[in-house]
Amino acid sequence: MAFTAVFHALLTLSTIGLSKGAAVTSSVRCATGQFVQHRACCALFPVLDDIQQNLFDGGECGEEVHESLRLTFHDAITISRSTGLGGGADGSMFIFSDIEPNFHANLGIDEIVEAQRPFIERHNATLTPGDFIQFAGAVGVSNCPGAPRLNFLLGGRPPATVVPPDLLVPEPFDSVSKILARFHDAGGFTPAEVVALLASHTIAAADLVDPSIPGTPFDSTPGIFDSQVFIEVQMRGTLFPGTAGNQGEVESAIAGELRLQSDSELARDSATACTWQSFMNDHTKLQNEFKAAMLKLSLLGARRSEMVDCSDVIPVPPPLPANAGPHLPPNTTLKDVEAACAFTPFPALTALPGPATSISPVPPS
Repeated sequence: MAFTAVFHALLTLSTIGLSKGAAVTSSVRCATGQFVQHRACCALFPVLDDIQQNLFDGGECGEEVHESLRLTFHDAITISRSTGLGGGADGSMFIFSDIEPNFHANLGIDEIVEAQRPFIERHNATLTPGDFIQFAGAVGVSNCPGAPRLNFLLGGRPPATVVPPDLLVPEPFDSVSKILARFHDAGGFTPAEVVALLASHTIAAADLVDPSIPGTPFDSTPGIFDSQVFIEVQMRGTLFPGTAGNQGEVESAIAGELRLQSDSELARDSATACTWQSFMNDHTKLQNEFKAAMLKLSLLGARRSEMVDCSDVIPVPPPLPANAGPHLPPNTTLKDVEAACAFTPFPALTALPGPATSISPVPPS
């Protein structure tokens, strides 16, 4: 259901007023007790508390976080520099929720759109739909151990007034060249930045690639932000976790884990393989480059001059557990790896002890 023109105008004026009226100081104490650099950011703390408690189940890195992160991408990538169509991170996925979630690439996203709806409506005096989607994504990621503290810029995202064209969201069955071209057209993303964005798959799962096994994760550690997705996608595929023959899926190396065709090909393509490999045993690089690429994504279509940096509202994520670290799956060796970087040797990783295991689905909230 689309918003009315009056509601669009109110949201836009509210947000622009916040950003232009924000004074930059060394430190501002909010009425709720927190300290921020910009007074306008104080209004975000009640929103933060609401979504942490009532959307993210008290601050978990669970299904709603995974889906909220997916929504940040699907809402923002719908912009084209070559055609001038699409508005980027403008909340069109919510505003035109009777149309855009029905595009093939967005199937299943209607669930998180509807889950966020009451929060977007409740906090519409503070955030436009585009703002809320990016804010919720950044807050959600902060619940995942090992994740970087993402940036959030408030304002400058007027609500969408038209539905973006279909076919602007890459599909898992697209070729590497088509995916890279789409990202470049959307915002000048480099191949390395595209790979960095795919770090999101370390805390992700698929419901509809194989509908017979909803909640199937892309790596063995979907509850923490680590590099396992890069390692495990590089392993030789031997099985399907559910049924074979699904569009956009190829064989994975671990029972209970789903591998996207696009991930598999990006891990092995000469344009992206070395970046893919570089994230496996350099967690700081993974954090920094994912954070930078996510900021770039969140600003697609935005009016930068009207934005206020409220990144200090985003919670600091917990660190990786002490026992976490890059590893091969149990009962595998480096002989099971399909190394593809021509310039750098594959990291000397060892396998976890014990027999081969099966990964459990991500439970619904």
